[in-house]
Amino acid sequence: MNRREFNAGLIGSALAAVLPGCTSIAKQGKEGKLAAVDTHAHIFKRGLKLANVRRYAPDYDASLETYLATLDQHNIARGVLVQPSFLGTDNSFMLAALHQAPARLRGIAVVDPAISIAELDALNAAGVAGVRLNLVGTPLPDFSNRVWTDFLKQVARLGWQVEVHREARDLPLVLPPLLRSGVNVVVDHFGRPDPTLGVNDPGFRYLLDTAASRRVWVKLSAAYRNGGNGAGEQTALAAIPLLRNAFGMERLMWGSDWPHTQFEQSASYDHARALLDSWLPDPEERRIVLVDTPSDLFRFL
Repeated sequence: MNRREFNAGLIGSALAAVLPGCTSIAKQGKEGKLAAVDTHAHIFKRGLKLANVRRYAPDYDASLETYLATLDQHNIARGVLVQPSFLGTDNSFMLAALHQAPARLRGIAVVDPAISIAELDALNAAGVAGVRLNLVGTPLPDFSNRVWTDFLKQVARLGWQVEVHREARDLPLVLPPLLRSGVNVVVDHFGRPDPTLGVNDPGFRYLLDTAASRRVWVKLSAAYRNGGNGAGEQTALAAIPLLRNAFGMERLMWGSDWPHTQFEQSASYDHARALLDSWLPDPEERRIVLVDTPSDLFRFL
C-alpha cells in the first residue's frame, strides 16, 4: 500500500461513525432498492497505475457513477467493490468510491500480506470488509510463512473475509490453511470448476465438503467464466442444488461481476440478474441470497 492509499484510508476513518447508521435502511422490504446487495463488481478508469504483473488491462472506464446508476436501474440497494487484479495493491481509487457512498458500498481490497496493522485498521474504517486473493495464473502462497500467518491473524481480528479466486482443482490446497487461521472464506464464481468437468470437478466436490466448517461462502456469479457457449450456465444450473444442499441458502450470495471484464461483449447486468431468478425461482430463497446473507457478511447492518 502506498502513501496515497494509506492517506485515503485514514480519511475513510472519519466514516467509522457513519457506518453504523446503515442499520436504519438494512433489510427493508423483500428484494427492494433498500435491501438487495450486489456482492461483486469492479470500478476503474484509464490512466490509473497498473500492476507490474497482470493478465489483462481494460481500455475503457467503469466509473462509480455508472455502477451506481446500474444498481438503481435494477433495484439494487448496495454493492461490494472488489479491487481489480490489474490495479494491484493500490486501492486508492476504490477507497475514494467508498468515501463517496459509505452507506451504500463496501470494499474488498488487495494488499501485501506485510501490510501494517495501522493500515489494515484504516481500511477497515473506510468500509473495507475483506481482502481478495486473486490466485488465477499465479503461484500459490506459502500460507505457513510467518508473514502470512501474522497477516491472517489480523484479518480474523477484524472479522474480515478472505475472498478466493482460483480454479477448483487447487481449492484443496488453498482453503485448509485459510480455515485453520480462523478467517471467513468467500469463494468466487461457483468455485471455478473445470469447464470440461463441471460439477464433477473433484475440486468443486471438495468445496461442497467445506460447507461443514460454516466459515465458507460461495458467490453465485460470473457463470460465463466457467465455460463458453452456455457451458458455464449449465454448470451453474447443476451446481445450485448441490450448493443449496451442502451450504444452505445462508452461505450463498449473488454478484453481477460488472463490468464483466474480458466478457463485455457477451455478458450484461440484465442477464446476470435474470439468471438468479432462473436459478432461484423461490422469492424467499432469493431474499436470503440477495439481502440477508450479504447484509450480514459485508456489515451493512
